[in-house]
Amino acid sequence: MIRLNRELLQQLSEQHLGDVQVLLERKRWPGAYYLAGYSVECALKACIAKLTRANDFPHKDSPKVFTHNLDLLVELAGLKQARINRAESSRDFKLSWAEVLKWSEESRYDLSTGEREAKNLINAISDNQEGVLPWIKRHW
Repeated sequence: MIRLNRELLQQLSEQHLGDVQVLLERKRWPGAYYLAGYSVECALKACIAKLTRANDFPHKDSPKVFTHNLDLLVELAGLKQARINRAESSRDFKLSWAEVLKWSEESRYDLSTGEREAKNLINAISDNQEGVLPWIKRHW
């Protein structure tokens, strides 16, 4: 059984974002969209793992953390106020976060996701200045 911990979740976040680039090159928009959002989920779970003594991702003792809801994961990571503050100070970050919140784990079943949706999400996640993932990385 794989033991989820902070380091593995960070690596998964990075790996998924790298895979997104390959999917974009191959015009595999639905897969790119899904994996981009999943990279954010893994990054937020790395932040949650940071809160534990051994940097392990909580197990059955904390079933709430096994959600795909990004807003709830932000709260569980203790980043809700930091996200609010960042959004108040940056309109672009606020827009990026709104774009990210359109994602859900159910997008893995949506084959109708097009190029525009995929690229909008990926930009909202990875933009160096106002992207969601660089912001999360400051906290993981």
